[in-house]
Amino acid sequence: MGEKITSYMVAKRAGVSQSAVSRVFKPGSSVSEKTARKVRKAAEELGYRPNTLARAMASGRSRIIGLVVAYFENQFYPEAIEKLANTLQANDYHVLMFMSWDETEAPETVINDLLDYQVDGIIAASVGVTDVLTKRCEAAGIPVMLFNRHQNDDKLSAVTSDNFTGGRKLAEFLVRGGHERIAHVAGWDGASTQRDREAGFLSGLAAHGMTLFARSCGNFHRDQAQEAARVLLRAEVRPDAIFVSNDHMAFAVMDVIRSEFKLRIPEDISIVGYDDVAMSEWPCFDLTTVRQPTNRMAEETVRILLQMIENEETLPCRIALDGPLVVRGSARLPVDE
Repeated sequence: MGEKITSYMVAKRAGVSQSAVSRVFKPGSSVSEKTARKVRKAAEELGYRPNTLARAMASGRSRIIGLVVAYFENQFYPEAIEKLANTLQANDYHVLMFMSWDETEAPETVINDLLDYQVDGIIAASVGVTDVLTKRCEAAGIPVMLFNRHQNDDKLSAVTSDNFTGGRKLAEFLVRGGHERIAHVAGWDGASTQRDREAGFLSGLAAHGMTLFARSCGNFHRDQAQEAARVLLRAEVRPDAIFVSNDHMAFAVMDVIRSEFKLRIPEDISIVGYDDVAMSEWPCFDLTTVRQPTNRMAEETVRILLQMIENEETLPCRIALDGPLVVRGSARLPVDE
């Protein structure tokens, strides 16, 4: 193992003080351009890398955000997490990811890990946050943000898409398409995203004097969504349109419709989803869906979290961002279009 290069060695080669080396590698510090050039040249020649973690801890901040996610089965989360990570890095923060195998709430082991790593803040991406976690983080001065989910807790800030409005848009689109037997493949009822999307969808149907024809539950999992589709399609009278509560499940439903029941989309049955993940525009799916404004959701989540880190008096808030209806070929078009 080679010799560890220290800031003292860099200072000696550059002919400056050790404190000057420290200032060069500390963002926002005042140092002359001439000194900075000498220090960086010496550091490059010696192969020196500053200890970012040690410097951050000395300032009382780790500049690390703990990100808790439940699972990556849903294509929405890899895309969303990439945007969150990029936004945090643009603000000189880094992400430490924790997996929670229970999507209902972050377990005790995850809570302990989050606090042990002394993260500056926590983002829970579609994972419930218990009262225990909230109280322990509050006591430790660690702010918590919910991403793509909200809870009935006034202390928790949350950023989501406007799921209610999105669900209503989908209902109105299907009604205007002349559909009369409109069904729903629901996600997990414990998630606010599911409850809000379905409530908006039912509201949109009611506005046109219609009710839901049939309902089945896929719990946001592919295999359960497939079985939910089979339940709807084995009925004596089938639906002529299905709103699937997210794109991940919609792909599974479309596969069952085509491969097992030999039906055509949209000629025999229309399908709409929610999220607008990258796969939605693949020709084999060509899915009509509501787009979650993921970039804006990530930006707002990071903005609010950093405000809470900088100012403990920041009041919790909830933001729901509107997303557009993206019309493709999986559903019959309204007669007026």
